[in-house]
Amino acid sequence: MKRLLYILSAVFVFSSFAPQKSQPIKSGEKLVFAGSYNMSGLLTQLAQVTMSTETVTTAKNSYLHMSCELSTYSKWDSFFKIRDIYESYVNPVNLKPSLYKRSIDEGGYTKKEKYTFKGNTVNSTVKKRNKPETHKTFTIGGSTQDVISLLYKVRTMDFSKFKVGQTQSLMIVFDEKQIPVTLKYMGKETVNAGNLGKKECYKLSIGAKTDALRGKDKNLIWLTADAKKVPALLKFSIPVGTGQLVLTSATGI
Repeated sequence: MKRLLYILSAVFVFSSFAPQKSQPIKSGEKLVFAGSYNMSGLLTQLAQVTMSTETVTTAKNSYLHMSCELSTYSKWDSFFKIRDIYESYVNPVNLKPSLYKRSIDEGGYTKKEKYTFKGNTVNSTVKKRNKPETHKTFTIGGSTQDVISLLYKVRTMDFSKFKVGQTQSLMIVFDEKQIPVTLKYMGKETVNAGNLGKKECYKLSIGAKTDALRGKDKNLIWLTADAKKVPALLKFSIPVGTGQLVLTSATGI
């Protein structure tokens, strides 16, 4: 459970192909998902994941604020309470990040991160429970983004010309390092998409050079096969078990 949001976010954001003409993500979107985990052979709903966007204006710039929040349902808090927030402030046109923030509280373990992006350089500040604050500067590639900004950028990508089995390599930054990822296109399937009804979706498989994801073609995401590319369903396999994330509500899209 304590790495659930990382896995869910990873599954989302590892879905990136070469971009088509940009279709900026709208401010005011809200996507709500029910997160389930396999407990004793049964998928049990444990948490809610909420993704939202809003416009934030400063004296110099206007940003699109993207957030992803994970909270266990109250009845599970005594078992393992999670309150995680991932945020990204991006250019509203090309979705390049300027600031990334992560605040996690998982079973009493707390950690806060802040990344400031300046070209290919990232300045990070990290504070873990009962440990002193640390600072680091590291270099990333020109197309590398944080997990949340890439999570949304996937919806400006064109999957329509890809062939079944075709793969694409990319990079994300997480835990103060770059992580290489391979994405495989697996065709189309129709799945339930919450209040959007049944939708034809692009089915994608995610592989990464990390022990967090396990199994071949066991980490999957379904995105609606339309201009909005809304995440409708995710399935993940991690060292401690399997689970899924199901869209229940999509508004403002």
